[in-house]
This record gives sequence, C-alpha cells and structure tokens, in this order.
Amino acid sequence: MNAPWKPGGGPRDPFHAYVCDDHSFDLLRAVAAELGWAPEKVNKGGMRNAVQSLSITASPQILFVDMSESGDPLNDINSLAEVCEPGTVVIAAGQVNDVRLYRDLVASGIQDYLLKPFGADQLREALVQAQAVFMAPRDAGPEQPHCTMAVIGTRGGVGASSVATSLAWLLSEKKKRPTALLDLDVHFGTNALVMDLEPGRGLTDAIENPSRIDGLFIERAMVRASDTLAILSAEAPISQPMLTDGGAFYQLLEEFRAAFECSIIDLPRNMLIQHPHLMTDVNVTLVVTDLTLAAARDTIRILSWLKTNAPQTRVLVVANRVHTGSPEISRKDFEQSIERKVDVLVPFDLRIASQAAKLGKTLAEAAKGAKVGAALTGMMEQALGAAQVEDEPSAKGGKKGQSLLGKIDFRAMISSRRKEKVAQED
Repeated sequence: MNAPWKPGGGPRDPFHAYVCDDHSFDLLRAVAAELGWAPEKVNKGGMRNAVQSLSITASPQILFVDMSESGDPLNDINSLAEVCEPGTVVIAAGQVNDVRLYRDLVASGIQDYLLKPFGADQLREALVQAQAVFMAPRDAGPEQPHCTMAVIGTRGGVGASSVATSLAWLLSEKKKRPTALLDLDVHFGTNALVMDLEPGRGLTDAIENPSRIDGLFIERAMVRASDTLAILSAEAPISQPMLTDGGAFYQLLEEFRAAFECSIIDLPRNMLIQHPHLMTDVNVTLVVTDLTLAAARDTIRILSWLKTNAPQTRVLVVANRVHTGSPEISRKDFEQSIERKVDVLVPFDLRIASQAAKLGKTLAEAAKGAKVGAALTGMMEQALGAAQVEDEPSAKGGKKGQSLLGKIDFRAMISSRRKEKVAQED
C-alpha cells in the first residue's frame, strides 16, 4: 500500500482500539500486550468514540475499530476517514456476515474486516499483517504519464457515446489502467445508462459547488462500474439550465489526473464553443462521424477548430455505424472531402447493438469476437499509441497519483490534499 506519509514524519502511537463489548476489550488488551503495545490504548465505545477521540488526537499507526453498533457502516467509515491522518492502517470488526459489505469496506481503504466473535489467533494474525503493511516500503513503482482522451461526435446519432464508453471499458479491462469516464452531456448523457448504472448527482453537485471538488469529492461522487473504471455523469432536470463558466469541469479533470491513469471525456460538440479550455490538456481526440454529407461538413469544421485551438492533441477520425451496403458517401469520397484518411471504421451490427442495450453492457464488451469488437479494440490501440507517442510527463498532473479504485491506505492521498487545501485557504 502506498501513502505519502513516511515513518519518521512525526510521533504516532503504534496502536489504538475502540471496541463495544467486554470480551473484545479483554482479548485486544491481552494481544496488544503480547505485541509490545500499551493495553491502555484499548478503549470502549466503538466507532462513535473512535471518531470523537481521533478528531482531537493524532491517529495511530494501526487502528482497530468495532462497528457492531454502526447503523450505516460505509458512511461511518467515511466519517472516520475525515479524522484519520494519512498512513493509518485500519482493521474493522463487526457482526454482519456479508461479502458485499466486506468488499465495500476493503475498497474504502480498510485493511481487514473481522467477523465477531473472533479468536486470539485470528486477531493476532490481523494485527501482525497490519504492522507489516505499515512498515512496508512506500515505493510508488514506475510512473507513466496520465492520458486524457476526448470523444467528440460530429452529429447527433453518430454513436460518440457508444465509442466513449467502449474506449473506457477497453482501457480499464484490457489494459487494466484505472480509468475515469466523464460524461459532459449533463441533461441527456447516456454513459451511465449504457452500463446499467444510476448516474447520481455527482456532476450536478460539482457544477453547482466547484469549491467542493477535491480527491474526497471525486471518490464519493463517481459511480464505480468496475475495480478499474469509474463514471461521473448526470441526469439533470431539463428545466434546470447548467450555468457555469466551465471551471468545475477543468477542476474535475485536474483531480482525475491525480487519481487515475486515463481520463475519457464524452464531449458534446457544443462544448468546444462554450468551454474551449477543456481541450488544453487532451492528448488524443477521437472525432466520431458517419459517412454522410452533413457529417463530412462538420468533420471538416471540427478538424479545423482542433488544429487552431488544440494543436497539441493527436486526432483520430472514427467512422462509426458504417453499413455494409452503399453509404451516403463512400469512404474514398469522404476522405477526399475532409482531406485526410479515416483512421478507424466500425461496422454497424444491429444484433450486437441491441444485445448490448438489453444486457446493460458497452458495445465493446458485447461484441467480443465480432468484427465490431475487433474494430473497437483496434481503435483503442491506436488511441493509446497516439497518446504514448508524445512520451512526456504530464505538465500539470506531476507524478501519477494513486488510483481511487484500489486501496488507498485509508484515504492517505485525500487527507493530505485536503490539509493542503485548508492551508492554502488560510
């Protein structure tokens, strides 16, 4: 587990515990004494007492907390994270035997979860493992630049959102790169719908309150599609206009750069006019089109705009939903019109598209082994290759941050960044 806090950064007690019952209290005191820790650091009171105590005292290296009296374990863990210092290794205990709860707790940053009643050997093993985790070297491993990709449709209905969701899924599943997907169509976006997810209010809240955007907000607001893919989208009421100067979008992308390896922006074409600064740090832009006269006209206009306003981005033209019969414009004529080649051609397959919609899967996931799937995989490889051609460190992201989709050593990164933000405000 990686954390910005290093041993030696300040005096911290090796161990604190907060438990709810006498049996756990006595057992923890005995095992703590075996490990050379002060038995008096074992307290009664459970989660509530832990949050209250740690809000006014320094966090220990290892924290044991009893969640037996917690009505909302995940919310209480978030409250505990607010008062824990970076680097704290947390072991929780409780009476709920639910694998989903266990997975959610581990994903939130908990090192281990013990089901009560637990024995001395089980407790000792968990504490020794936590000690090993805390003392392990904090080496972040090899770095690679963050990659930001924008997907822009030349016309409504060309399937830009289908391409964006497929690209995000392929990067996260095939390449195992922690990926963020940002759907900037705040009223009619379909990215979450494609994956059978509820969009939540995360993006709407970010637009309304840009000052709230930080690492902790990102983790709570994003909807997780898998261990390596998270989505931020909205389904804002159509009677509610989104009044923003675009600053919130830019802040979101900055946080993505610290928390993920790849960011995919499903960017409605009108955003180029309203918020051109969104393209400032985009490495690769996929211009999605169909082979029609209107799309050819708008492809020319968008390519011209990108050349002038985002010269750093590498552009791929993706012809999507191409029918096997005669299209309105042939590929050759289309390429002559836009004065460049079409990089990727994705065939139209009604059966696979319908199956993907029914199953709540991305087109790429539903099209495994089909021509459509091969074309989308090739598109992902080209996009990733184009991003890596530059081979330069991120100008604004600095070092690659930890993925919020893995264990975060109990939100070490979030806590430290929040303290930095408060210090700057002071």
